[in-house]
Amino acid sequence: MAKAVTAAATGFERYGLSDDQLVAILRNMLLQRTVDNRGFQLNRQGKIPFALGSEGHEAVQAGAALAFQRGSDILVPYYRDLGLVLGIGMPILELLLSLFARGADRSGGRQFPNHYTNRDIGVMSISSIIAAHVPHAVGAAYAIKFRGEGGRAVLTTFGEGATSEGEWHESVNFAAVHGLPIVFLCQNNEFAISVPQAKQMHVKDVAQKAAGYGLPGETFDGLDPLVSYDAIRRAMERARSGEGPTLLEGKCARFLSHSTDDDDRTYRSREAVLELRKRDPIASYETVLLANGIVDQARIEALRREVLAATNEATDEAEAMPLPTQADLYRNVYAGDYEPWQ
Repeated sequence: MAKAVTAAATGFERYGLSDDQLVAILRNMLLQRTVDNRGFQLNRQGKIPFALGSEGHEAVQAGAALAFQRGSDILVPYYRDLGLVLGIGMPILELLLSLFARGADRSGGRQFPNHYTNRDIGVMSISSIIAAHVPHAVGAAYAIKFRGEGGRAVLTTFGEGATSEGEWHESVNFAAVHGLPIVFLCQNNEFAISVPQAKQMHVKDVAQKAAGYGLPGETFDGLDPLVSYDAIRRAMERARSGEGPTLLEGKCARFLSHSTDDDDRTYRSREAVLELRKRDPIASYETVLLANGIVDQARIEALRREVLAATNEATDEAEAMPLPTQADLYRNVYAGDYEPWQ
């Protein structure tokens, strides 16, 4: 452990971030894992039907959240973006209301779990269909440019599997041709559910695909939140300044099954997962902060208690809320007061 701490203190780059911001990144990562695990726990208890896991994605999402400008940027996430939406201000309670499908949920309890939406903080609603949200993101970026709204950008995220879909290629090409203010962020955990990367593409890095559209592409260590922040911040600033889109690829990991409906033991060994967990981004980042005197162990334990208490409180509150009523069936289907029987 002493060697690890010493190594972590060597060449520490904070990328202009304050101590408070560095600690906020850790809190986000801890909260993401706690809420993420809660979804799996509730499913195994038979209290919710489905949950998705993001363990191993904490670093890239915490970095992305800090690079996002609240109040101006637009986020078009994908279903594994728990830490990203938490990091830009999504209340924990809203996420639990969605998991429990309660009537107070923004989508009236009808949207699939982990399908985030929150107009108040700039989060567009997404679809379950892989890559189908990317054209929506490009549309939002086109609107920003059409209106001449400088200083704004769209961040859209996806897994490497989405880059094999036609919608993804059409979207990237359109954004490139029109020089739109958008950043395409691939969170590459090397598995599209059960399909490894090598079985779906013949390139080593997703970022290599950028060259085919005349875009800059960059691959970075998605298990390092500070490196992730720097790469995403630079790309977002480029988009906001009118220099066009960028394709980013954060190499990360998926420690859990694709979802509670998936059993990853059918396509990868337990030894492979244990090897992945040796690169746990939370443990690695804690070591960096400890080595550089940003936090002490007591502060880390206090953060852990804090996020667990907040998650417990949100869980209890959401579970106690009523289910949707029959009258809610047509809510938020059409704009205004339209009802199908009128």
